[in-house]
Amino acid sequence: MAEHNAEQNGAGQATAEPRVPTVVADDLHIVYRVYGAGAGKGGATAALSRIIRRKPSAGVREVHAVRGVTFTAYRGESIGLIGSNGSGKSTLLKAVAGLLPAERGKVYTHGQPSLLGVNAALMNDLTGERNVILGGLAMGMSREQIRERYQEIVDFSGINEKGDFISLPMRTYSSGMAARLRFSIAAAKDHDVLMIDEALATGDRAFQKRSEARIRELRKEAGTVFLVSHNNKSIRDTCNRVLWLEKGELLMDGPTDEVIKAYEKETGK
Repeated sequence: MAEHNAEQNGAGQATAEPRVPTVVADDLHIVYRVYGAGAGKGGATAALSRIIRRKPSAGVREVHAVRGVTFTAYRGESIGLIGSNGSGKSTLLKAVAGLLPAERGKVYTHGQPSLLGVNAALMNDLTGERNVILGGLAMGMSREQIRERYQEIVDFSGINEKGDFISLPMRTYSSGMAARLRFSIAAAKDHDVLMIDEALATGDRAFQKRSEARIRELRKEAGTVFLVSHNNKSIRDTCNRVLWLEKGELLMDGPTDEVIKAYEKETGK
């Protein structure tokens, strides 16, 4: 009855579209297990057996990297992840991407999440051009789509501004050049969920501005973007929501300015 009345009262007015969840983390726990040399005889085979049986033994060290994190992300949101080093930000993104199993709890995603990290692998012996093609194919783009967007990807990365680097092997690139190309490849495709781990920390301010503008475009195209960064300005410029993690726990989840102010007050950063 209340819903019926609400519809009548709202006649003639635009009805707000329901928010569509893209990622749901429900009491998520992630535990790393590190097996030392004294964990028993048999080396890697014995260690693998213990992992499969989930049975701790002498010499095993457990790292509880994410502790009971719960949140829901929606289409059109850009969510910043902040916290000190080792707070669990990157681990959380890997779990959402399906790269790490949950010890307890669940992660539900809509579509295929794409994780872009500074350490994501590119083929060092191949040219930048070949990596653009392979990276696009790996993300599900067709060869025709890659051809159409190829020059846009190269121009966006800016790696050819000081020479024809796109035709050189990736091993000749600086870490910053490789990170810029990696982001440019990922940004060429529309994603249901795109997770960016410190990729904007590299490059000059012009590249960062292009990246931030592209993130805003992805949001408008009904995608969800997660951004891990130690640069609070980048978070402020691109995110409408922030998750603050410390020691694997979610301390705060809310509007960007509100969470960052609390974080800066607590940490002095």
